[in-house]
Amino acid sequence: MTAETACYRTLLATWTAQFALLMLWYLWVAPPPESLRAPVLVLLIAPWLLPLRGLLRRRRYTVAWSSLLVLAYFIHAVLAAAGPAPGRWLGLAELVITLTYFTAAMGFVRLGRYRGTAAG
Repeated sequence: MTAETACYRTLLATWTAQFALLMLWYLWVAPPPESLRAPVLVLLIAPWLLPLRGLLRRRRYTVAWSSLLVLAYFIHAVLAAAGPAPGRWLGLAELVITLTYFTAAMGFVRLGRYRGTAAG
């Protein structure tokens, strides 16, 4: 397995883990009030679904801009990790996932450039 393939598999695994964590967090572990559940899910889950098609097709441009999208989730993780107890552990898990995603995304894009297929 090449380093590029390892980065790509890590990228997909962390994308899936982030999606699962957000779904579990806001639907089961610490759900918001019923009136806020739909807006919270739309604001937190919908943006995460945007790069899915490009990620599955291994498009480097999509991976590059999704690495910028993950920074918003990084900020969310830092704020949750600094908060009260139920969200603290979830925030730390999200922090690890977002940092791993960002690292894998940068590795995937950079390794593709060395192969001769630049992003863009």
